[in-house]
Amino acid sequence: MVGFSAPGKRVLITGASSGVGAALARALAKDGAVVGLIARRRDRLAEVLADCQQSSPDSMMWVADLADSASVGVLAEHAWDALGGIDVLVNNAAIPKRRVVTALDPAQVESVMAVNFFAPVRLTLSVLPKMLSLGAGMIVNVSSVGGRLGIIHESAYCASKFALCGWSESMAVDLHGTGISVKLIEPGPVDTEIWDQPDNDDPIYDGPKFSPDEVARGIVAALGSDGFEHYVPDMKPVVDLKNADIDTYIAGAAGMARQ
Repeated sequence: MVGFSAPGKRVLITGASSGVGAALARALAKDGAVVGLIARRRDRLAEVLADCQQSSPDSMMWVADLADSASVGVLAEHAWDALGGIDVLVNNAAIPKRRVVTALDPAQVESVMAVNFFAPVRLTLSVLPKMLSLGAGMIVNVSSVGGRLGIIHESAYCASKFALCGWSESMAVDLHGTGISVKLIEPGPVDTEIWDQPDNDDPIYDGPKFSPDEVARGIVAALGSDGFEHYVPDMKPVVDLKNADIDTYIAGAAGMARQ
């Protein structure tokens, strides 16, 4: 464990107006990082920024819809210039899609992929050449345990998170030894607004949820670790069981719907 030294680090966080993104922004700003915040909701984002600026006055925000793929790369360039560089990019923004696969249409799947996968790709590819020129930087992709497990009625969401996991893993291989580190974060069920969204079916899962602050603390710990993959909290044993016998997993998960 090498530890993460926050003071003076410039950290760009997407999905920062609520949930894990907001909790992470507040935690890093309190520790002395300069945070750049990106989200769609101006009022909510301004509240988070005001909290961050109490301890990190140079922090700033950008209101943007990451579904607008054409503007994402430009946004990253603006953020780099305004912050004077980006030491850590945290691709955290995500939208849910709870719908049985037989009721999905392609446009719905594409909209989820735009925010959950293509936006992180575009942001990363925009800042990566600059990080490589400096020989330092960190890309943090917040996926989900749904990036390693197929969750019932969440095929579109899981597809986007599986893609983010594969992208992150391969990118870590390509960037090994360059000075650019890649972190893959896989939260379990977190108590955020993602559970209560319009145009989504009611969630089947009704078990315990973890607080955004708890997950944010796990992400901060991951930033200072040597490892690539981080389950927050540790649900890797569940994934290992699935991988050991995927047919049993599929049958059991399908049974949840019938119940």
